[in-house]
Amino acid sequence: MVEVKAYAKVNIFLKITGYKDGYHTLLSRFMRVDDLYDTITITPSKVNGFTIEGCDGVALSDNTIYKAYQALLEPFPKLQTFFQHHKVVVTKRIPSQAGLGGGSSDAGAFMRLINTLAEDPLTIDELATIGSRIGADVPFFIYNYPSANVSGFGEVVERFDEMPLKLELKTPNIGCDTATVYRTYHKYLLRTLDPNSFFGWEKMDSLTLLQLINDPIALNDLYPAAMAAYPELENLDMKGWFFSGSGSTFFRPKG
Repeated sequence: MVEVKAYAKVNIFLKITGYKDGYHTLLSRFMRVDDLYDTITITPSKVNGFTIEGCDGVALSDNTIYKAYQALLEPFPKLQTFFQHHKVVVTKRIPSQAGLGGGSSDAGAFMRLINTLAEDPLTIDELATIGSRIGADVPFFIYNYPSANVSGFGEVVERFDEMPLKLELKTPNIGCDTATVYRTYHKYLLRTLDPNSFFGWEKMDSLTLLQLINDPIALNDLYPAAMAAYPELENLDMKGWFFSGSGSTFFRPKG
């Protein structure tokens, strides 16, 4: 039996930088949340095909771990045989549709674990390239940096030298579908982009950014779109909190 932790993330800031080939490009600071994680365990078991336990309500074909498994079959052709004698068990702690990257983190952690079990035949860059085909956030979780600037479609991940902040999280009982939030942004809020409005943010440490800007709407371009798509978010009293990704989790530094 082997296991790996799949950590949550928050977006300290998230700015849309463009739109190309049907997808939005971005510049964002991703920060790992060290005290919130799913656990992925690979355990011996006689199973009839690739099996995941612990992801109730998610069809196998939609599961990001299954998509990662499929993507790894080409570089690791023996995986199919391996997973006739092993199963994947996921202990979920990261809430879904919460802007915390749970599904992407599960995929990234699973890919790192498989590469480790195979004695690291793929470089981390090669693994991240494969991961980018699964989801925009997956490369960040493959690199597993505590903090990073993420750009492009999510495939450009540059480590930022800072310790992760101790964060307080609050996730309301509202699920925000990422695709819906992006569609809402594109339909109603896409406007002339002004890179000068966030010039130099990628060079500033996260605590300074949160103290200097101190405006969740200015920091996260997806927050207004999420409120438009899910109006109940506007009814929450979240003064002093910041919004992660496409939502619905709010965060603030502890202390």
